[in-house]
Parts: sequence; structure tokens; C-alpha cells
Amino acid sequence: MKGNYIIISSIAVLAFSLTAACGKKESRLIEIGPLEGEVSIIAWPGYIERGETDKSYDWVTGFEKETGCKLNVKTAATSDEMIALMIEGGYDLVTASGDASLRLVASGKVQEINIDLVPSWKSVDSRLQNAAWHTVEGKHYGIPYQWGPNVLMYNTKIFKKAPSSWTVVFEEQKLPDGKSNKNRIQAFDGPIYIADAALFLKHTKPELGISDPYELDEKQYDAVIELLKKQRQLVPKYWHDAMVQVDDFKKGNLIASSTWPFQVNMLVGEKQPVGSVVPVEGATGWADTTMLHIDSKHVNCAYKWLEHSISLKLQGDLASWFGSVPSVPTACKGNPLLGESGCSVNGFNNFEKISFWRTPVTNCSGGRKCVPYKKWAEDFISIIGSR
Repeated sequence: MKGNYIIISSIAVLAFSLTAACGKKESRLIEIGPLEGEVSIIAWPGYIERGETDKSYDWVTGFEKETGCKLNVKTAATSDEMIALMIEGGYDLVTASGDASLRLVASGKVQEINIDLVPSWKSVDSRLQNAAWHTVEGKHYGIPYQWGPNVLMYNTKIFKKAPSSWTVVFEEQKLPDGKSNKNRIQAFDGPIYIADAALFLKHTKPELGISDPYELDEKQYDAVIELLKKQRQLVPKYWHDAMVQVDDFKKGNLIASSTWPFQVNMLVGEKQPVGSVVPVEGATGWADTTMLHIDSKHVNCAYKWLEHSISLKLQGDLASWFGSVPSVPTACKGNPLLGESGCSVNGFNNFEKISFWRTPVTNCSGGRKCVPYKKWAEDFISIIGSR
């Protein structure tokens, strides 16, 4: 029921945002005042580390000692869960992906960021500073955090050579071990995964005319949904909790899945037989932004964290831990945890190849009418519950 609640909450957000954006409360901090002693953040798993999993990865303890602001972390497994929590309230910050950030802006649940109060802003990657998923009418509603692709993870005992296509998770086929991939693959549990299927069809069925996996007309959308319905017969379990997926792969019966570099790093670190690849069709991806709640009770500590979040050490350490790419390019150099390869292994040069998560809307480019996120959410619930 929790998953359905999150999706339903997301639909409510989208409907609410259509009217709330016009009359939302406007607020922007002018100067940093007395620190409140604490700050709370909703974050993806692995994004906020204080050395409890590995002592080498700790970017919280120093911040708390320096500022006196205790950091309280609530992990969330999906963008829809993050939105539901922000609507519920009681949190200061959220590390929102591109499929959530504009919905949060439109709903009036996040406030404009005064970048003049974030001294390290000038070091942020110029490709991210004015990105459409957090910048609206010239106003910044967040500070870029990290970005990366949704990669194809595979079992290296089964695949001696990395699979070159997403076909292995979208179509039934015989694997190198002579067995079918049915009941041996996973897919992401979230409506935004529809874009992964759309990206696959963009390359395998060019006659559909898909140019953007987040802008699908009804004909294109119907073809994508049909593909996902067929995939459903192959997938025994969808994943949304990163650590649960790690445990699933450790059991040894899974051979491939879409995933984040974080899970790949965790499994490789535990000497599990997994590898990852961005297939020939490309990949969807995430560019995450730390956003500030409109009713934050600890806004001064929150601004201190926003500055800390783009410090060189945090950015480099997090990239090493998560397998992501820093929003501050200079963090790729000289970080002992990243090593000599810097961010190249994490895909720093793949920025143009990634279709970053974005909320589908009705009015899309070229004056076309496209299928909006509400429909994506409704249909995805139906698909995952159909087997």
C-alpha cells in the first residue's frame, strides 16, 4: 500500500501544482542569521554519509562540528516519496531529481535560493547552473548536487562480455548460460521508468518518431506501455530501495537490471560478480538538486549545508562513494578516494548522452500534445500490479 500511497500523492501534487504556482508564497533569504542548531534533509540512500558504513566516507561530522548544526537525515527511495514527504512538511531540504524538482517548484513547496549567500556557487558546472529542472524564470530553486546515468548492471558470471543493449531487460531471450532471462531481471519501481522504455524504442523502433523519452504523444506512449506490459511477464520484482536491490543481487539469481552506480559500487566492493554498462541505446539519468522547503524552520543552518554541499571534499568523496559525477568539476582532481582516474570512470564525459529525468507535461515542444505524468503514474501502477 505504501507504494500506491506515494504514487497517489504524486498525482495530487501534479493536480495541485496547476493552480498553486500562481498564488504561492514567495520567499528568499536576504542574509544568514543566527544558526538554529539543526537542519533536516530528505535524501537518496548513500547521499549523506557520516562514516557509519565506511569511516573513509564522512561529510557530516565536520559540518556539524564547524557549524553546530546537527544534520537529521530521512532517506527516500523514489521521487514520489520525496514529494509526499515535502508536502507533509517538517523538513528543511531535499535532494530532488529532475522528475520531482519542477513539481516542487510549481506546488509552492520550495523557495528561491539566494545564490549570493552560497559563495561556492561560482564553482558549479556551468551546464548545471541554469538547468531547466531547477531554474524557473531566471530564479534558482536549488543548488546542483550530483548527477549520473541509470546504468545496466549485469552478472559477470553469466555475461563474460558486457551486454550491449537494454534488450536483455525488455525482451525474453536465451542467455549465454542457455537459460531464459524470465524471472531473472529487475526494473525500477517508478513511473519515470516509462522513459527508459521510451528511450529503448527510440532506437529500436525509429518509425515511432520518438525524439524525447519524456515527450510522448498517444501513439508513441501506447507503444511504450505495450512494451512494459510484455516486460512485466519477465520481472519477478521491481526495485526502489537501493539496499534491498543490493541484497537481491547477492542472492545470485538475478542477471541484469537498471540501477544506479551506487549499487554497482556496493556490490563490487563486496566482491560480487557484477559489472555495469551504458548500452548502445543510451541511458536515462538524474541530475539532483538540493532544494529548500518554503516553510523551513532552520533556514540559516540549511544555507550553511547548501554551501557545504558543493565543497570540493564532499563533492569528490560523494562521487567516489556513489559512483556519481560532482556538480563541481574541480572536485574530480586531487581527491584521494577518486584516485588518478578522477571522474572519468563515473561518466563525466557522458553528460550529452544522458536523457535526464524530467516531469512529463501535456504541452510539449513543437506545440504537440503529450501524455502527462498523471497518466504515467496511473498506468505504471496498473502494469506492476498486473502479473
